[in-house]
Amino acid sequence: MKLLTEIKVGLNYSEKELFKAISKKYNLYEDEIKSYEIVKESIDSRKKPNIYKSLNIAVDVNKNAYHKLNKCNDISVDHSGISYSRVKFDGESPVVVGFGPAGMFAGLSLAIAGFNPIILEQGKTVSERQKDVDEFWNKKVLNKYSNIQFGEGGAGTFSDGKLASNVSNEYTKKVINEFILCGAPKEIFYSSTPHIGSDKLKLVVTNIRKKIEENGGKILFNSHFEGFETENGQIVQANFLDLISNEKKSIKTNAIILAVGHSAVDVYQFLKENNCNLRQKPFAMGVRIEQNQSDINFSQYGKTDDLLPPANYKLVEHLENGRSVFTFCMCPGGYVVASASEEGTIVTNGMSNYKRDGENANSALLVNVTPDDFESDDPLAGVLFQHKYEKLAFELGGSNYNAPAERVDDFLSGKENNFKSFGKVRPTYLPNITMANLKNCLPDFVYESLKLALPKMDKKIKGFASDENLLIGVESRSSAPVQIVRDENFMSNIIGLYACGEGSGYAGGITTSAQDGIKCSEKVMEQLKNKSE
Repeated sequence: MKLLTEIKVGLNYSEKELFKAISKKYNLYEDEIKSYEIVKESIDSRKKPNIYKSLNIAVDVNKNAYHKLNKCNDISVDHSGISYSRVKFDGESPVVVGFGPAGMFAGLSLAIAGFNPIILEQGKTVSERQKDVDEFWNKKVLNKYSNIQFGEGGAGTFSDGKLASNVSNEYTKKVINEFILCGAPKEIFYSSTPHIGSDKLKLVVTNIRKKIEENGGKILFNSHFEGFETENGQIVQANFLDLISNEKKSIKTNAIILAVGHSAVDVYQFLKENNCNLRQKPFAMGVRIEQNQSDINFSQYGKTDDLLPPANYKLVEHLENGRSVFTFCMCPGGYVVASASEEGTIVTNGMSNYKRDGENANSALLVNVTPDDFESDDPLAGVLFQHKYEKLAFELGGSNYNAPAERVDDFLSGKENNFKSFGKVRPTYLPNITMANLKNCLPDFVYESLKLALPKMDKKIKGFASDENLLIGVESRSSAPVQIVRDENFMSNIIGLYACGEGSGYAGGITTSAQDGIKCSEKVMEQLKNKSE
């Protein structure tokens, strides 16, 4: 097939309009095109308010039309998912810890290849997990094992489901295609800003689980990983607590894949105590900013049009104080959500459903944090740094899981009291917010950097930092503050202990974590094959 690039069409284009645009640019006619497929679709709003869609299309044409496309690149479009030659494996099953994106795709790869993985997940299935999340949001009852951070699908299940979509990368392609095969919208293959949506993710992760089970894998929910046993420096056993029976159990194995999220503090602590090599890692901290989606739409598009999707944005400011401030995990038409996994803490995040039809936009607004900012050289000093400010936010919100919040105008003025209530931007955070001075739950350098960056960002997107927009604290879990040291085989200094995904400190986001899980599983397969030969 040949790749046709930058085909300009209207926002609600028809097939007739598409063929007309192709004919105009490449002199190709409808009867010369045997088949075609969209491989990229984006909104071009550079010349507001004249906005159109730009398409890249893979086409197969009749032989008599080849000469018209001799300057076009060849392209192969593949919609297959993960595939391996299945082996007959009769050794001890590899154990995967965690069932977020990294654990799901590590487990899926191992299962498809015939290695019969056993997956330990301390949280619950996604339908049961939803009940625990609702209990926390509505009644302030936190289940520390099953919440937004932990459970089937990991933290990404309660998010916008944003995906990095470089389908020229073979691993990304496998991830995207598996999501589609398991029920995700087909447009994630070609959209320039693909997302699944939290509502649709629940079906997708359930179908991935079923596919693992159909291929010989086993997922044990309500199973809290409690470490491992070694002999001569080699993994020989994984230990876990059955949270239903409260019984300690174990699995004989020579390979454990740690695919935990970056909130699995107890795992980090166990690794430190058992001499696994860990090191400090930079991360970021800040707040969630919440705005009216209609204001963002008008600023980004220059007009209101129901055919246009809810607008997103991505901003960064490199400040004179040496810090960088950037937006992260922007959720058009979304919600700011309570994401604590430990009692007495406030952690915020963002979530959108597939239609992104909520009234507000929100995004993390973060400042880079380096190990130089930590208070010791302990490998877990970044974790302690996070907890310090998450606990301060809990106290500032009223010690009742209300999140502290402040209007942008109050934040920039530096008021100490007499805070205005929220105005036109109605907060979406549950259980609730408490208007307060966010300076009291942020590191000084984070607070000062946010004050410097907000007016600059408002110049790039008019209305980004409008007076009545809300800042909600704290956002502290964008990435891991610690890294599990691993070699080229994804193995730690403990033989048979592998690490991947966000919690390992080598990935960030759904797609990169899933890729990391696949790559890690392939290394495990190699090692297990070598041992069995």
